[in-house]
Amino acid sequence: MTATETLIAAADAHSAHNYHPLPVVVASADGAWMTDVEGRRYLDLLAGYSALNFGHRNRRLVEAAKAQLDRVTLTSRAFHHDRFAAFCEQLAELCGMEMVLPMNTGAEAVETAVKTARKWGYRVKGVPAEMAKIVVAGNNFHGRTTTLISFSTDTEARADYGPYTPGFEIVPYGDVTAMRSALTENTVAVLLEPIQGEAGVLVPPAGYLRAVRELTRERDVLFVADEIQSGLGRTGRTFACEHEGVVPDVYVLGKALGGGIVPVSAVVSSAAVLGVFRPGEHGSTFGGNPLACAVALEVIAMLRTGEFQARAAELGEHLHRELGALAGTGRLTAVRGRGLWAGVDVHPRHGTGREVSEKLMDQGVLVKDAHGATIRIAPPLVIAEEDLDWGLARLRDVLGE
Repeated sequence: MTATETLIAAADAHSAHNYHPLPVVVASADGAWMTDVEGRRYLDLLAGYSALNFGHRNRRLVEAAKAQLDRVTLTSRAFHHDRFAAFCEQLAELCGMEMVLPMNTGAEAVETAVKTARKWGYRVKGVPAEMAKIVVAGNNFHGRTTTLISFSTDTEARADYGPYTPGFEIVPYGDVTAMRSALTENTVAVLLEPIQGEAGVLVPPAGYLRAVRELTRERDVLFVADEIQSGLGRTGRTFACEHEGVVPDVYVLGKALGGGIVPVSAVVSSAAVLGVFRPGEHGSTFGGNPLACAVALEVIAMLRTGEFQARAAELGEHLHRELGALAGTGRLTAVRGRGLWAGVDVHPRHGTGREVSEKLMDQGVLVKDAHGATIRIAPPLVIAEEDLDWGLARLRDVLGE
């Protein structure tokens, strides 16, 4: 057996099979490239589902982590530490908000947003006890905790985990009329992804986010934007909501906030919203730890320059132009997305999304399938244009077989 086969067999034998990874074993990575245990290089066109927006082992981020490792890594929230205030202040400023509630994973942050909305609904809006309702969209992906899969429409993610958490209403994504009908006096929040990543990079109809923003204002409902995948430069703006000039009441952030080094997530909002929490009502031992704050502060500093957003916009235009041309040949049946983020549906004659992903892996390109015929393309924002073109050429080759 090869080293790859041996390691995959060991993983299959000793880890739960809750993932079905491509048969590659990564040993090292740098920028937009990864190298496996056999020494073969691969172009990363997934970027850890946007967790690696700044590439693998970004020098600035690694140095920030190393410097903090020599000082202090964890205090718990039982004490203050000297990176916490700066992290909260600067992330709030980046978002145009006032307060931050730090967590670790994206799912934790969404759970925190759900708790925030309900507590705000009871303490501020005056919703009767146990009656708070949150409206979500079909085909959503907000995480895999018991509560979050309770309002998933993905049968794989949801099956066999009941009983499910009540208090959610699902409406079709992009349907303003359905959203309007779903809002009642007991609705405390609308929770949406500005672009649905896991569903295949679905971009809502023009004007949808603006309409939701207007509706939520009219009905005294919080607009919670899950920008865990779409935020922090991915779409060519700091936040995907900016494409429609929308500012939500609450941002939910994660993935790229940790620079591909440590898990960092946060709920960011106004003092009127996050101010509902009192000591002991919510927490996290690792949330806002010194190492996380040090890395995230460097991420924030990098985003402040605007260069990564501009790069995603410029290279994104190139990416979508090339994919559009490929669609024109009939080898792709649809291309969606914004910035350096695309969901493409391959023609069935070329196989499933998984099969195309495996063929691309054989050509030295790593992507991920989603829902049958779709593959997602989301390279690190630092990718060189010639590397992106090389990867797209491999896609043309695979679809030309």
